[in-house]
Amino acid sequence: MEKLIIGIDLCDTYTQAAVLGREETWILPTVICRKKTKEDWWIGEEAFKYTLVGEGVIVDKLLSLALKDGTATISSVKYGGVWLLGKYLEKLFDMIRAEYPEVPAAELVISLKNMEMKLMDELVGCAEYLGISKEHIHIVSRTECFVYYVLSQRRDVWGGQVGMFSLSDEELCYYELKVTRGPRQMTAIAEEENLEEAFSLNVLETPSGARMADRILCACGDRFLKKKLFSSVFLTGKGFSKTDWAPDFMKQVCNRRRVFVEPSLFARGAAFKAEDYLHERTSYPFICICEGKLKSTVSMEVMKRDTKVQIALASAGESWYEARSVLEVILDDQDEIELTITPHQDPKQKRVVRIPLEGFPKRPNRTTRVRIAVGFLDEKTMAVKIVDRGFGELFPKTDAAIRQEVMV
Repeated sequence: MEKLIIGIDLCDTYTQAAVLGREETWILPTVICRKKTKEDWWIGEEAFKYTLVGEGVIVDKLLSLALKDGTATISSVKYGGVWLLGKYLEKLFDMIRAEYPEVPAAELVISLKNMEMKLMDELVGCAEYLGISKEHIHIVSRTECFVYYVLSQRRDVWGGQVGMFSLSDEELCYYELKVTRGPRQMTAIAEEENLEEAFSLNVLETPSGARMADRILCACGDRFLKKKLFSSVFLTGKGFSKTDWAPDFMKQVCNRRRVFVEPSLFARGAAFKAEDYLHERTSYPFICICEGKLKSTVSMEVMKRDTKVQIALASAGESWYEARSVLEVILDDQDEIELTITPHQDPKQKRVVRIPLEGFPKRPNRTTRVRIAVGFLDEKTMAVKIVDRGFGELFPKTDAAIRQEVMV
């Protein structure tokens, strides 16, 4: 293997890591332990082992701790949550690199349940510290990893509707994917729903608890699968590492449907996504509309060689976290910037947002150049910054600037 293509699914309870081309995945609790007597660190099951024998102090819920800037004190030393999360990732990478010595990491995709910018920034910083260049680090949603995993399969697997149940200690979720053909390109539309019927996997340890869990899943299956035609149904998560505890649900879901069980689906989907970044031309020629992706295109009308054209500042299907653009224009008898927001699934609902250039200097027509920078705070909130750039030596630039948040 010349280079490592890595997908990691991170949550507060368990972490799953996959290397493209490797059959097995790493599945371990998201916990870290430091020995009491010296600064030796252990993660996963090893962390529990040293804690149980009284040699170490364990810290769990590492993502939540980092997100709220929390700390943990071990042997009178206070450690920040972000530092502990970075140390956890370092030890995880040590495990991976131990099997692939001297093989560099070419691409890393991290899958998250909750796409919060603060946590995403922290994870990118941690991965950079481990020696991976920022341009090769990507944070995506679990829903997007579901899409990439399914679309990496044979076409007959995803040619129609695809459903998936994800069961873990944290939650029970249902995902659904539909690929539609457009006039120019295919669109993959995926949605997820957290189900209130979630239960602790500890109940599966007793026959009565397993029967109760089986009934819960059957009720969910009846609600989501009944009266629908599916190309396939997937089962993922720790809860489906074995399926013999849910005979009625398995009988229900397998009735005239193809069913695939893949406990590490999110990590494997992240690895498929990581591999695609290495290709000059994508192997997945579709617009992906799901959590973590923009649902609308943001454009601006400009004159180019005496012709009006729409320039896209952000496109539907782009990652909101990575979508950034900068455009410089010369104002032509206008005192505001107009942006058009067009929903991908319903173009007729497009709308125009006008941002007045309040506080900008008054100059003769076509002698004011402005710089327009667009980024996103989340998939529904766009931040626009407009700055006066002047017009050469005749009209020097000023400090005039406007920043406005726009719902998309």
